[in-house]
Amino acid sequence: MMSWHGGQMRQNIRIKIPPRGQAIIDAITNAGFEAYAVGGCVRDSLLGREPEDWDLTTSATPKQVKAIFPRTIDTGLQHGTVTVMFEGESFEVTTYRVDGKYEDSRHPSEIRFTPSLEEDLRRRDLTINAMAYNDGRGLVDLFGGLADLEEGVIRCVGDPEERFREDALRMLRAIRFSAQLGYVIEQETLEAIRRQAHTLDRISAERIQAELVKLLVSPHPEYLRTAYDTGVTKVFMPEFDRCMETPQRHPHHCYSVGEHILHSLGHVEACRVLRLTMLLHDIGKPAVLSRDEDGTTHFHGHASVSSDMAGSILRRLKFDNDTIGKVCRLVLFHDYGNGVEADMRIVRRAMNKIGEEAFPGIFAVKRADILAQSDYLRQEKLANLELWQQLYEKIRARNQCVSLRDLAVKGSDLIEMGRKPGRELGRTLQKLLELVLEDPECNTRERLLEEARRL
Repeated sequence: MMSWHGGQMRQNIRIKIPPRGQAIIDAITNAGFEAYAVGGCVRDSLLGREPEDWDLTTSATPKQVKAIFPRTIDTGLQHGTVTVMFEGESFEVTTYRVDGKYEDSRHPSEIRFTPSLEEDLRRRDLTINAMAYNDGRGLVDLFGGLADLEEGVIRCVGDPEERFREDALRMLRAIRFSAQLGYVIEQETLEAIRRQAHTLDRISAERIQAELVKLLVSPHPEYLRTAYDTGVTKVFMPEFDRCMETPQRHPHHCYSVGEHILHSLGHVEACRVLRLTMLLHDIGKPAVLSRDEDGTTHFHGHASVSSDMAGSILRRLKFDNDTIGKVCRLVLFHDYGNGVEADMRIVRRAMNKIGEEAFPGIFAVKRADILAQSDYLRQEKLANLELWQQLYEKIRARNQCVSLRDLAVKGSDLIEMGRKPGRELGRTLQKLLELVLEDPECNTRERLLEEARRL
């Protein structure tokens, strides 16, 4: 270990930079400038993970970078970023910079290029993201990022109050990195989040959405509790705060609504739609809360209310329509058929009602819901769910019809019989489908045309 710019440079640590990335660093160095891999790729490499992207930083200005390489794209010149195209791969190369004063918790009033790597690293959010590396100088770790990686700590570079004033989204990023890595947030950083959480209202819904999704699909989605404890969710999803404050006094439950939601998140795979569904599946419960005289709580009709609220929340956070549709449908039907001992007829009707595309996801949602409840009748619930799934798989294996799409006759067939297009035609097709849902053997052209004539 040797001193460098008041920090630490570790020559005994070696990081394998992709050959084309290393070639770009070598070309910039040979032109008389400094160049390093920086940020997340260094962090992930030290953790033994394969980085998704390799970001490079340099003392060369964008103009100088463009002069070194024949193929570049001006992706963010105002921020000092040039994308270098090299042998079919692209690498973002950003000039060392110092940000001016932040006036809106989002954007610096000015950006100034600097020849100092230390000044560039000092402006970054977390210590674990403020390390740089090249083969010549080794790991440049000026703010204790390596120690924080080894100790499992999320800590701001310098004064956390100042970092969060610069960009309020960094508070949610700190919680997200904590969830992704399973690390604890250092106390001063945590207290600064509590004090400045309200400033998140200046951040765009799109940026909040991106961080929320990364948190939810992380190995620790339950760390959303930290966002609640620090007042962060109160800013962008106050409905969740109400859930955390709503008790469930009922044999089927052992947690508040919010704690049940947090526990359920970890029982479903790290799929964007499924994790969002678990986050929102009971979000409407506080709105329909009722109590018996003995204090037992009930939430009648909560699935429908939750589905409507999920749509409002997801639209507010600027999710795409496809995601909104899938999540809202799963939320709407997450309780469907509970307590019903199924047979194939019942499952076919459920598939028709819920939809063939959404139906497989219902099993994962229901299982996570059950596992986040009390032990009361848990094994019976899981056994019944398993029965539903077995029957569903039999129906699929036998290619049984559960929708108009697979009906053996179409509207055109009925029109050829003399039926007029319109509402009555639709009613006839629906009656034929009802017949087939009851008895799949009826799904033949001859049988259905005969029934249509009778109707």
